[in-house]
Amino acid sequence: MSAPVHVLVFARSPIPGRAKTRLIPALGAEGAARLYLLLLEHALVTARAADFDAVEVWMDAEPIADEVRELARVIDARLAVQTGADLGARMDAAFGDALARGVLPLLMGSDVPSLTSLMLREAAAALRQGRDVVIAPALDGGYGLIGVGRRLPALFEAMPWGGPEVLAETRRRIDALGCSSAELTPVWDVDEPADLARLDELPELRDWRRRIGFEAAP
Repeated sequence: MSAPVHVLVFARSPIPGRAKTRLIPALGAEGAARLYLLLLEHALVTARAADFDAVEVWMDAEPIADEVRELARVIDARLAVQTGADLGARMDAAFGDALARGVLPLLMGSDVPSLTSLMLREAAAALRQGRDVVIAPALDGGYGLIGVGRRLPALFEAMPWGGPEVLAETRRRIDALGCSSAELTPVWDVDEPADLARLDELPELRDWRRRIGFEAAP
């Protein structure tokens, strides 16, 4: 029997002024937070549609917002809290937790609406075929998804997170470790105001302005 697959969605608290701060000039603090919650909902729906054994929401801190708890309830997702001094340590800890439970983990961002359930299934297939690492490269030089078949802390230690060299450095480390790997079609995330136009390309998010109550100034 193949090992079960769990999708770990890394998420942040949808707090105005702290969520999606680079979008605040375009949407305001409240609008940016509401859009983030919408993106998180989309990520969870996508993860559930891949039809794996479980979906997990890994929050950056407690207390967990009521809106996030409700999303997790509707999607039937497990809630967990990240631990670790930086993003790399938190990712490695989440992977370690999942692998210790005997599952194959796929870790995805909560703001990558271009990532599809089909791509998640492709990533899972790569792990089940014995690949050590699977990645969905991001157009900004990072990645929107990473999955591992075994614990590989060296992929996450002292990584220049948030910069354009994350993907290249990850590839270098994969090669240095002698890991087998697979890459999916590149994806894009929503970080800057210029990224908002891309949402109009996705049928399920084309009405994002209405859903967050945002009206652009004339």
